[in-house]
Amino acid sequence: MLKIWGRTTSSNVQKVMWAIGELDLPHERIDVGGAFGRNREPAYLAMNPNGLVPTLEEDDGFVLWESNAILRYLAAKHRARALEPADLRARALADQWMDWQTSVMGVVITPVFWGLIRTPAEKRDHQAIEAGKIKTTEAAAMLDAQLGKTRYLAGDAFSYGDIPAAVMSYRYRQLVPERPKLANFERWYGEISQRPAFHRHIGSIPLQ
Repeated sequence: MLKIWGRTTSSNVQKVMWAIGELDLPHERIDVGGAFGRNREPAYLAMNPNGLVPTLEEDDGFVLWESNAILRYLAAKHRARALEPADLRARALADQWMDWQTSVMGVVITPVFWGLIRTPAEKRDHQAIEAGKIKTTEAAAMLDAQLGKTRYLAGDAFSYGDIPAAVMSYRYRQLVPERPKLANFERWYGEISQRPAFHRHIGSIPLQ
């Protein structure tokens, strides 16, 4: 059976579990990282030398890490057009937005998340938190601009291109209640948040 190593509260694990939910794949998820530890043990490092989560492991011993790579692999393996666009350009756009989440939105929201969720109040760097909120709002505005042109990020159909940005958007909406009104962004998020796999693996899990 497919195994996913990683805790439910990790945003990168959430991406993969959302995809697994969309594909309805039999699987076993194993708690690793954070309070569960085990990610620095030799056995885990032999699979994933980064010591991070998630890690995918298949019955024949195939191992894959990096959440976006796992999304692409699962979609391609299961020929899941519900996740991987058939059109080459739409697929490239989905890949673009997946990588954008890693290089842009994920980077700027990190000081906000760590500052408000994982740092005691007396030790918070409020200047870094506020700067992160501004930069994350700028990233959300980029999503809003694209979503004024297309229903989803890679076109008019949901794809794996929406998953990473939506996971970060869940955090953004929780952490920045004073955000400006971004109508296209909110319309998209409203549709995304109604998907059962999103609710199960992201929307119902408190930030921690």
